[in-house]
Amino acid sequence: MAKKTKLFAVIGTVVLVGGCSVVEEGLWPVLSEDPEPTIRTAARVATPAPLPAASMAEESAVAAHSENTLVQAGPGAPQVVPLPTRPVESGPATGTYVGRKVITLGGELNVLKGTLGSQNNEFQQLLNTTTQNSQRYHAVVAAISARLQIGTTPGNPVLNSQWKSAQSELDRVFQDTSRLNELSNRIASNSALANYLVEATRAAFGIQGAVDEDHRQLSVLEDDVGRTVVSIERLLNEVNETIARQNNYATGERRNLTGLALAISNGEAFGPNLSSFAFSEAVRRAHPDPGFNETQATSGGDGMRPPLVVIRFDRPDVDYQQALYNAVSQAIEHRPTALFDVVAVTPNQGAPSNVAISSGAAKKSAEKVMRSLIAMGLPAGRLNLSSSTSDNAFSNEVRVYIR
Repeated sequence: MAKKTKLFAVIGTVVLVGGCSVVEEGLWPVLSEDPEPTIRTAARVATPAPLPAASMAEESAVAAHSENTLVQAGPGAPQVVPLPTRPVESGPATGTYVGRKVITLGGELNVLKGTLGSQNNEFQQLLNTTTQNSQRYHAVVAAISARLQIGTTPGNPVLNSQWKSAQSELDRVFQDTSRLNELSNRIASNSALANYLVEATRAAFGIQGAVDEDHRQLSVLEDDVGRTVVSIERLLNEVNETIARQNNYATGERRNLTGLALAISNGEAFGPNLSSFAFSEAVRRAHPDPGFNETQATSGGDGMRPPLVVIRFDRPDVDYQQALYNAVSQAIEHRPTALFDVVAVTPNQGAPSNVAISSGAAKKSAEKVMRSLIAMGLPAGRLNLSSSTSDNAFSNEVRVYIR
């Protein structure tokens, strides 16, 4: 009986010791060099005792900072430079009015830093989303271009479906740009709070009744506010530069998509967008093609200059797009600033009523040619539409002149 009693006592002692160990592990958190504690560590930390108001503000700022860690860049997306958004390090409380002012300003600065960190994360997420939308858009466009390169049926329904998918992806890029604009406005609104903190911190130096520790903490706070102001300006500049690039990209791709729709309707690819030829290097302009007579092309009067292209509409469904594209693209390659006159020519033959009817048909054909040029990427401001009659024409024609 005595042996059993000793055995139970030993077991009870082991259980109590084990229970104390569990309690100690529950009361004392595991400290680590890693600023991001693991889930297991967070679960083992017991609920702390209530803290003063200032300490609670600091703890909430730290928690907000831990949630605002920088989002990683996705594949192909640019990496955003992390912003210094660590909470303000508080010094010893002095009990003076200036000391309490420092605590208040530090809490407001922590709120601003948390907002800035969230906006920086949102910027990175938008970059990731835009990159994915652009990759999907170019994948669809590449599939369409590959099919058009080898030729296909005019108005192929499969290509039309792919074109609509590409248009949807490009619309998402425009939506991403709109969200970037909205983000830019919210980042700019942070400047008002930042300027207030700058002025309030500087004004606190002139308040009487402060101790040396108050001024030391004010100096640290002033430096921290200055770094935050620089971070706001840097993030705002990066967002605005991204918006400008996205607008240029999306606008150019919208023109390319319009030209691609025309190519699908014809079942063959024309080539690069005509607007891209406007950026030809000056070297090409210094060495023009010997066969290109610039004097004749720029001389006045349709009777004194040869037309660049003559399209005769003497039968239905005239296939003119590829020849028109080749002639205009070569002209723009030699003269990037060239302008074009699209002239509807009517034969001056027969009764006046017949000439009037033919003139209406020729004008419609000229408008069709002009829409084709715009779809190929040529800006409408570089085109001039007019009409005339000719004794040498035997059918309705559309002549394109360069000037």
